[in-house]
Amino acid sequence: MPGEKVPELKVNILNGEDWKLSEDAFTNMKLIVFYRGLHCPLCKAYVGELDKKINEFAQLDIDIVAISGDSEEKAKLTKAKWNLQEIKIGYNHSVESMAKWGLYISEGAFPSEPSLFNEPGIFLIKSDKTLFFAGVNNAPFARPPLDDLISGIKYITTNDYPVRGTVEMSKYNMVEELITNT
Repeated sequence: MPGEKVPELKVNILNGEDWKLSEDAFTNMKLIVFYRGLHCPLCKAYVGELDKKINEFAQLDIDIVAISGDSEEKAKLTKAKWNLQEIKIGYNHSVESMAKWGLYISEGAFPSEPSLFNEPGIFLIKSDKTLFFAGVNNAPFARPPLDDLISGIKYITTNDYPVRGTVEMSKYNMVEELITNT
C-alpha cells in the first residue's frame, strides 16, 4: 500500500554482493525495476533506456536497481547482450518475494522463457522504506515512460507532493456512508 513499508527484498547483484533493501542506506529515493528476464525484448528496450538515463536519475539522487528471477549466468548475459553499462542488475529473485511485492507471475509459454518469472513492476521507495509509487503490469507492455517518471520525480521533490492512493477501502466505505446519510 502506498505510504506503508515495503516488503524486505534480498537479491544478488552482478558486482558480487548480496543486496538487501533494509540495509541499503539511500538519501532520497530508490527506484526498483522488476523485469521479466533475458528472454524479453521489451525488457531489453526498457532497461536499456533506463541504463542510458541513469545519470538523470542520479542528479535527482535516485538510486536504481533492475531485478529479475534469472540466474547469475543469465544476468551476466543480459548485461552483455543488452550492452548495459551503469545500472545495477539483481538476479535470483525468488517467486516468494515476487508474490510479496505484488508482482504478477507467469508460466513460461515459449522455449526461451523460464518455467516461472515475474511480469514487470516499478516501485519508487522513499528513504524510510515506504512506498511512494508503484506500477505493476501483468504483461510486458505499457510501462511508465521514463521521461514522465523523471519529470514526476522532479515535481514531487520540489513541491513536497504527498503520497497518493493511501485510502483503504474500509475508510472509503465509511466516507461513502457519511455522504449518503447526509
